[in-house]
Amino acid sequence: MTRPARGYRSGMPLTRSLDDSTVVITGASSGIGTATAYALARRGAAVVLAARSEPALRQVAQRCRELGGRALVVPTDVTDLESVQRLADRAAAEFGRIDAWVNNAAVSAVGLFDEIPVAEFRRVLEVNLLGAVHGIKAALPYLSAAGGGVLVNNASVLAEIAMPYQSAYNATKHGIRGLADTVRQELRVTGRGQISVCTVLPATIDTPFFRHAGNYSGRELVPPPPIYPPEVVAETIVRLLRRPRREAYAGGAARLFGLQWRVAPALVERTLGWYAHRTQFGPGARVDSSGNVFHADAQAQRDGGWHGRRRQLVRMTAAFGLAAAGTAVGTMAAINRRSRLAGR
Repeated sequence: MTRPARGYRSGMPLTRSLDDSTVVITGASSGIGTATAYALARRGAAVVLAARSEPALRQVAQRCRELGGRALVVPTDVTDLESVQRLADRAAAEFGRIDAWVNNAAVSAVGLFDEIPVAEFRRVLEVNLLGAVHGIKAALPYLSAAGGGVLVNNASVLAEIAMPYQSAYNATKHGIRGLADTVRQELRVTGRGQISVCTVLPATIDTPFFRHAGNYSGRELVPPPPIYPPEVVAETIVRLLRRPRREAYAGGAARLFGLQWRVAPALVERTLGWYAHRTQFGPGARVDSSGNVFHADAQAQRDGGWHGRRRQLVRMTAAFGLAAAGTAVGTMAAINRRSRLAGR
């Protein structure tokens, strides 16, 4: 079971049961968004599916209906505030209200910071961070009108830690986490605490993300293990709708990375840099490409086909358990050294 990080308090849950709720999901045409739509459809929810590709969304909607849910397709560019506002308006017009909103749309451009084109870097900021801004702005009036609700931002464990070659993505995910914290504070101090704002921090997830990301590394991009299926995040989001928390990790490795980073940030920064440098790329060469940063994927794909790399999960988790022990030893040694110096 995914538990919230230490000290995180519960917020107000949905005012209705899931089978009577309307949930808007951005980035619903693949990966975590698709898995979340299916998880909610199985519980009878009405899901409003938003992404750039209408054909992919229609595939997801058909499956949602087969699973017992209701579904509305609304092609949306989250970088356009008017487009996101139309999404909210259509959701409320179709189902009468909005009970929850999941900001999930994301793209990435991978490579050294000084080799990623500025246009691609800017687009990642617009999709990931401004897309969340637009979603929150569109959702809040409708959540208030419904008497309360839950707003979930799918960030990443990279909202808490950092890895090389992901500068644009790291920046947006750190920004989403800070944005969520601020909005949560403002809602509370202005008497709108019936709206919960939650942030999800997933580990590496088996989605098409790594195949479709912009790539300026010159190398094949692969997900660094351990890798978890998208259903791990989808079920975490469902739990947050039922019992909101400030933040929730999805995947045990995310919790472990976060703990290590808090305990010994300088040491773990170096360790994760070394680790990502060696595990984030495959043997193949690649020509520089913007991937899906500017253009939508036509087909709905729930997973990325990285099932073989999931076999490394147990081994890599054990390795990071040893790394955590090493981090603790290093931290204690540093504390002891400082104590001895202070005693001189």
